[in-house]
Amino acid sequence: MDTFNALNIIYGRAICYSGFREGQSPGLVYPTYDQIKEDLLILKNGGWRYLRLFDVDLHAKMVIEVIRKEKLDFKLMLSAYIGAEMNNFNCPWGGGVYTEDQLVKNTLENQVKIMRLIDWANAYSDIVFSVSVGNEACVDWTDHYVPVAKVVHYVQKVKNQIAQPVTFCENYAPWLFKLEKLAKAVDVISIHTYPVWEYKNIAESLNYTKENYYSVAKKHPNKTVIITEAGWATNSNGRGINPENVSEEYQKIYFEKLMEWSEREKILTFFFEAFDEPWKGSPDPFEPEKHWGLFKLDRKPKLAMQNLKTNIK
Repeated sequence: MDTFNALNIIYGRAICYSGFREGQSPGLVYPTYDQIKEDLLILKNGGWRYLRLFDVDLHAKMVIEVIRKEKLDFKLMLSAYIGAEMNNFNCPWGGGVYTEDQLVKNTLENQVKIMRLIDWANAYSDIVFSVSVGNEACVDWTDHYVPVAKVVHYVQKVKNQIAQPVTFCENYAPWLFKLEKLAKAVDVISIHTYPVWEYKNIAESLNYTKENYYSVAKKHPNKTVIITEAGWATNSNGRGINPENVSEEYQKIYFEKLMEWSEREKILTFFFEAFDEPWKGSPDPFEPEKHWGLFKLDRKPKLAMQNLKTNIK
């Protein structure tokens, strides 16, 4: 299926963008206008057209402002990052358990975010081409679990009030086994595929991603299926990813193979991610969560990007 045609958008490369730098993190310190402008010019010069954002926060608002003021030709998948509304005792790192008061607070905050998602999708309809009501909130290992029925409710609420396609971004596996009602509710199914997290080596990587994608597409033949996260880390301390499986060389190989396949098959694929983010994961500098960017923290390109024009005039 030509997913670009199904979404009524022109072809273009897509990437996940979160611009938090050293000393910055969501909810605390946000990137400045000039920092986001620098990032977006790098991505523009690299040939990217579609950006996926993760929350309706100050970061997203600034991205929209920069796109508008600088007249940049980006289109956005805008997202609401919904927090835990139910405890998940299966979270392997123990982060999925909250007090009842916190769960109530999260639920109220989620409702505010959903309304903001609707408002921004309508206010910036020239920039926002699609919206997502959440990110990895239903998978068994999540630390921010939201019941499937509640996600369906959020999807329906948003669909009733905006014109853009509505999706939910989730690991490929739940779409195969537990998200039947959600799959029917969304306009588009969005999957995440990470071979390296599942202990696949680089030689197995693309075939594994293809298996993930086509299994979901076969399960839901009447739905458009896109990829909203696929990437390869460049460093690891061994926490969840074997260090021998990650490097800039391997990222380059996976990136090039993934782009070749997804472009040939006309599958909208958001590579994860644009820039390294030091706030993520543990304090260990080799924590894999910090090292998924195609560009380093100092905005210099990793190997996969070194053949692209990234000089800013």
